Amino acid sequence: MNTFYRHLLTAVAVASLAACSSVKLDDQAPVESRSGAGVVPGTGAGANAAGSSQTRVAPVDVTGTSNVNYSNLPRIVYFDFDSYVVKDDYRPVIEANAKMLGANRKMKMAVEGHTDDRGSSEYNLALGQRRAEAVVKSLTLLGAEPTQLEAVSFGKERPAVQGENEEAWAKNRRAELASR
Repeated sequence: MNTFYRHLLTAVAVASLAACSSVKLDDQAPVESRSGAGVVPGTGAGANAAGSSQTRVAPVDVTGTSNVNYSNLPRIVYFDFDSYVVKDDYRPVIEANAKMLGANRKMKMAVEGHTDDRGSSEYNLALGQRRAEAVVKSLTLLGAEPTQLEAVSFGKERPAVQGENEEAWAKNRRAELASR
C-alpha cells in the first residue's frame, strides 16, 4: 500500500512538471547526433535526417542492489557526547543498510542504542533509546519500512570497550544495527 502511494505521488509530480513545460514540441531546436547528421526541426526528436543511429545506453539498476555485498556492511553509528544526532559521517552506513532493507522486505533489524558510563542508568537508557530511534528514523526516510525495524536501548549496560577515558567513552556512544 505504501509503495502504491509512492508511485502515485511520483506520477502526480511528473504530470505537474510536464504541464509546466513552456516549450512546444514542434518548436524544439535541432539535435545533433554523434554521426554528425542533425535532426530536422519539426520532425521530432527521434527522427534523424541521415537515418536511424541509436546511442548505446548502459542499463541502470534502479534498486541499487546489484553491487552491494550485504555481509560486509558497516553496522555501527557513533554519536557525540550527550547527543542523539546522526552525524553526516555515518550517512553511508545508514544508506547502505536502508538499501539492504529496501531490497529485502522480509528482513528485520534491531537498532540497539548504547551510551558511555557517565550519568545515571535512567538517563542513559533514555539517551540510548533516542539514539536508536534517530537511526530508525534515518533508515525509514531512506526507504526501509518501519515494520522492519525495532529501536532498543541498552544504555550503559553493554559497553563495547572498558575504560574511563575519552577513547573508550567514544566507542561506547553508539547505535548498532543487528539483523533479526
